[in-house]
Amino acid sequence: MASLSRPCLLDRGFFDAASRRLMKTPAGSKISLLSAACGSSPNLGCSRRVSRSLVSAELGARLGALRAAVEEAKIVRQQEEEEEKGRPLRVGIICGGPSAECGISLNSARSVLDHIQGEDLHVSCYYIDCSLNAYAISPAQLYSNTPADFDFKLESLAQGFGSLHTFVEHLAVSVDIVFPVIHGRFGEDGGIQELLEKANVPFVGTASHECRQAFNKYNASLELIKQGFLTVPSFLVQGNQPEWSELIRWFEINLLDKETGKVVVKPTLAGSSIGVTVAYGVDDAIEKAINIIREGIDDNVLVEVFLEGGSEFTAIVIDVGIDNDAKPVVLLPTEVELQILTKNDQSEDTIFSYRRKYLPTQQVAYHTPPRFPADVIECIRQGASLLFQHFGLRDFARIDGWFLPGNANMFSTVAKDAKFGITESGNIIFTDINLISGMEQTSFLFQQGSKVGFSHSNVLRTIIQHACLRYPSLRSCSNAWNTLSRRLQCAQHSNVPSKIQGSQKVFVLFGGETSERQVSLMSGTNIWLNLQGYDDLDVIPCLLAPANGYASAELEDADQHEICRTVWTLPYSLVLRHTTEEVLAACIEAVEPDRALLTSHLRDNVMGELSAALSKHYWFSGFDINEELPASFTLENWIKHAKESQAIVFIAVHGGIGEDGTLQSLLEAAGVPYTGPGPFASKICMDKMQTSLSLSQLTSLGVLTIPKVVQRKEELLNSYVPDAWQALTSKLQSKSLCVKPARDGCSTGVARLCSMEDLEVYVDALRNSLPRIPANSLLKAHGVIEMPSPPPQSLIFEPFIETDEIIVSSKSLDTNARHLIWEGHTGWVEVTVGVMGTRGEMHSLSPSITVKETGDILSLEEKFQGGTGINLTPPPAAIISDEALQRCKQRIEIIANTLGLEGFSRIDAFMNVQSGEVLVIEVNTVPGMTPSTVLIHQALAEQPPIRPQEFFRTVLEFARQRSN
Repeated sequence: MASLSRPCLLDRGFFDAASRRLMKTPAGSKISLLSAACGSSPNLGCSRRVSRSLVSAELGARLGALRAAVEEAKIVRQQEEEEEKGRPLRVGIICGGPSAECGISLNSARSVLDHIQGEDLHVSCYYIDCSLNAYAISPAQLYSNTPADFDFKLESLAQGFGSLHTFVEHLAVSVDIVFPVIHGRFGEDGGIQELLEKANVPFVGTASHECRQAFNKYNASLELIKQGFLTVPSFLVQGNQPEWSELIRWFEINLLDKETGKVVVKPTLAGSSIGVTVAYGVDDAIEKAINIIREGIDDNVLVEVFLEGGSEFTAIVIDVGIDNDAKPVVLLPTEVELQILTKNDQSEDTIFSYRRKYLPTQQVAYHTPPRFPADVIECIRQGASLLFQHFGLRDFARIDGWFLPGNANMFSTVAKDAKFGITESGNIIFTDINLISGMEQTSFLFQQGSKVGFSHSNVLRTIIQHACLRYPSLRSCSNAWNTLSRRLQCAQHSNVPSKIQGSQKVFVLFGGETSERQVSLMSGTNIWLNLQGYDDLDVIPCLLAPANGYASAELEDADQHEICRTVWTLPYSLVLRHTTEEVLAACIEAVEPDRALLTSHLRDNVMGELSAALSKHYWFSGFDINEELPASFTLENWIKHAKESQAIVFIAVHGGIGEDGTLQSLLEAAGVPYTGPGPFASKICMDKMQTSLSLSQLTSLGVLTIPKVVQRKEELLNSYVPDAWQALTSKLQSKSLCVKPARDGCSTGVARLCSMEDLEVYVDALRNSLPRIPANSLLKAHGVIEMPSPPPQSLIFEPFIETDEIIVSSKSLDTNARHLIWEGHTGWVEVTVGVMGTRGEMHSLSPSITVKETGDILSLEEKFQGGTGINLTPPPAAIISDEALQRCKQRIEIIANTLGLEGFSRIDAFMNVQSGEVLVIEVNTVPGMTPSTVLIHQALAEQPPIRPQEFFRTVLEFARQRSN
């Protein structure tokens, strides 16, 4: 080779030719080609004398370009190798935010995490607090009831970012794509999207500009009018001094009485019914609008005509188009049936409130598909698809509206220009666009998705895959993810027998007729979804219902033979409901021939549209849910069916026959394996007096019980209340009492009584079989008290135990951090502790301190419902020392083994923070197993952590071991 320091003339043609060959050469060969090219060239000889400096400069530039090309080739080759072997897609879930929907966002993030994480998809979790501070958090934090469970620990346990700019810089190098699940402000108004766009971070969902347009209810309504859609007449109130005369004129134009005309008042920038209220007349409307502005919810407020006589609907839209060619497919819409409200709930009127959207309630029923004429359903689907395209939405959205049968005169002022929404059967009005739809386990996204063949995981992964198509930088990541996914699926199918080939059947039983039946539905749904992740299990959800339905449950004879009850085995889509009443109604509706035929026809149409579009994407592997009809059995025949199927029954029925030993006895007699303690232990623990008697000999071991007085209901109803109060307080030597049913589940019918007037209120509730005692009906502030149904035969009175108040503070002016306030006056705190294991060898999980938010007694919602209640897991060292904590756990294990518990249970107690002594409250043999239950927090706090899937599988394994 000629010396590179020797004067020579470099042939430009050589480098140009080398560059052309480089572009045409596979990445694996580029490096060797370039190396050879630098080593020799036929034209490197000297043809004439040139300046040494000129040659050196040109050569240096050329060699620099070659080296850069070599490095680029190395990177390309590494990417190709990575794609060939596959790697997980890195997804960042962002939840929280400044809106009142922060708790719902946590629930959505938890659900997304549960259903997308796997070996082929790595999930990182992030939380943005109400002050827009960003943190990288552990996935375990997503299983908290509320952000308040961990807010005060963020500074010490989470990775904080100094600014949102620093946060998105971290995302740019740490994740491939972001999945925002912040509902309301900052999540749906374009806030988080704009940050991600500026940092070039790929994300799921609609772009920032389009988010701002669609999230603003007033701007969105103007756009609807512009596009020719029928809209609800509205009036915009701006600032604290609205135009009173203009509003009067608006009332007159829309034929509303200025004194009594019924209107809806709502913020323009708030999601999911936040701040939405009903007003009557001009003055009331202005007052409520000003209240919304003064409360800081929004500076602009809409006043809308109240829609009478209609049915609300909601529709999920999935974009399945290629590149920038949007092809939104609207799933089967859901009809929202607002049922008759009780006297105590009429303040909400008939607004589809935030509470009724997200919390279990018997006031709403859902029908998928709607019970509308077929042409109306199709018109809703067409309209939602057009809106999705007109607003430039991406990936997925939820669009809400109303169907008003017949002709509505209220639209005379706007209908003349409308091109869409007026049908022969009535008017269709679209009212709200939800850019980040709720993604809790039973949300509309999953209800409607399951009706057309999508499991939770499939619909979420389809949304993520579609979002990846928008970003050329993600092509290799997406390809690698799919390569890994296919390889893992092949490995699973080769190593694990398919469910058809004789895998272990598991019947998850939930429902019942106690006041805890809605919690039971949440528990059963959560167990079913978690166990579904195991390919060697065939998990079948089952609803336990009264023989004659819920309407007659309260009238049944308490001694009626339990074997006459009905059990329904459920298809996937029918489980995803908010109440047991709704599940039962859906079962009955599903087997009606006409309804089944219509549903099947509509389902086939939607699946055809989806399949035609998704089949063009290489990553779509098909639908994974088959629609089946529910089947009903008597309880006796269902147990026989379980025996013949060699199934294990996972009991998730709270209270009643699920916890009093009845169900356990029936299963044991038939030789059917089941989860949890046996009949004897269940019966003892259900009876709070018997529980205390069984533990009364453990005082020397630091296990204490609370003095009790048992009184029969009839005796109490026939007594003179002042005399009864005097007798109880004297016998128990306490001026404040706790009353609870002698045999029922936790929190049901439990109340603090501070006076004979309080006792009178409680007795009146028993006498009239009230389903609940309204909030703050007693002397001390409290939440709603759910009452047992039917009323209990016996009640227990105890001295009320005063515990230390623990407060999770609001953020102060001098610091962003929340902190705990605890003064330790009594030295006692309330704890709840999970135990799991085999009989005689029960293991205590880490205790959790329970913090009450709405009074002195934890409500059902605070114990089980995500978005409510605060649990401190593990207990802060500032309150309970490690030594006291260990002594508490030892005593909890003594209690569990003394009572003969097995499988898993939960023990509620008061704990002395100094000595670790425990004062037993009650033992729950079928504890709550909702997505945010405290047992999951405690299992995740174990070393190593036990994830929800592993937890439920372990409980199942305990049942199998016992049966063997």
